[in-house]
Amino acid sequence: MDAALEDVEFLALSANRVAVLQSLAAGSRSRSDLAEETGASQATLGRILADFEDRSWVQRSEGGYESTATGRLVADAFSDLLEALDLERDLRDIVAYLPTDELEFDLARLTDATITVPTGTRPNAPVQRLLDLERDAAEVRAFSHAFNEQTLSLMADRATDETVRFRGVFSPGAVEALASDATLREHLLALVDAEAATVSVRSAGVPVAGTVADDRVHLLVRDDSGVLRASIDTDDPVVREWADSAFERYWTEASPLDRADVVAPD
Repeated sequence: MDAALEDVEFLALSANRVAVLQSLAAGSRSRSDLAEETGASQATLGRILADFEDRSWVQRSEGGYESTATGRLVADAFSDLLEALDLERDLRDIVAYLPTDELEFDLARLTDATITVPTGTRPNAPVQRLLDLERDAAEVRAFSHAFNEQTLSLMADRATDETVRFRGVFSPGAVEALASDATLREHLLALVDAEAATVSVRSAGVPVAGTVADDRVHLLVRDDSGVLRASIDTDDPVVREWADSAFERYWTEASPLDRADVVAPD
């Protein structure tokens, strides 16, 4: 283990070493190629290539250098480590709020995800990201413990115009919150009445706030106080498989919502 950690440290202490190893893992390169790709000087490249040869990570080839099988192994593994650390930094401030017990996939599947956080000038940026996806989607499926006003209005309008096929399953509290507001209640009734929409309620609640807009999965992340912290969206096939399964599970355990169920408070 100590020897392996020494090699990790050896690479981590030099961005040039990492760049050269990754470049050679992609194919044979001359020293001029490496200098152009990495910006390293010839003297620096000479030291790096000599160190790599000592470790049997690279070998000389006609006109330059190429990685060995073990060199490619190290390059791939180190690239995976860097991707994992980049993802961890992206998730660091919101991971405490992720419903990880419900997310039945490896968080590494989110490596290429779009993570949107509120800012001082765009406090509603996560919801706006969701609206952007929903605005262009032909099919939207939502499963959530809440139903935000903007999505409700957009889906009601689009389903009424039959420009989207909408199915949503929600916690009872989400429907009660909408029914308690006269304007939101009218939007909800319009959605319930639309031929292109079906809304259901799961009495046991829905522990996540997810949406599948065509082939993209979107998650809203809130803290325990209900404050919006971020949104995450991805087209990763494993995450999509989880979302499809979660939606169908909640959907089959839910009851259809009709007009009679949308009752204003006394």
